[in-house]
Amino acid sequence: MKTKTIFLFAFVLFALVILSSCAEVQHVEACQTGQTYGFFGGLWHGIIAPVSFVISLFSDHVAVWAVNNNGGWYAFGFLIGVGSLGFGGHKASR
Repeated sequence: MKTKTIFLFAFVLFALVILSSCAEVQHVEACQTGQTYGFFGGLWHGIIAPVSFVISLFSDHVAVWAVNNNGGWYAFGFLIGVGSLGFGGHKASR
């Protein structure tokens, strides 16, 4: 059973890395005048936030939070996206 858990964790991590490669990179100046991100943009940015955070430590061209967002709905989607990455934290409380 332990091997199955390790395999599942490795698969999820691999899937997150592959999906985060779809993230679009824009300059901050272009973000402020371009598309405004709403709920679904916030949801996607929340899901890829762990990978974006690690990359942002080494690169100034990657941000975790979209500069040009519509406010509350973007933040709500972002929180749901980040919260969906609990990785089974509810099992630890048992």
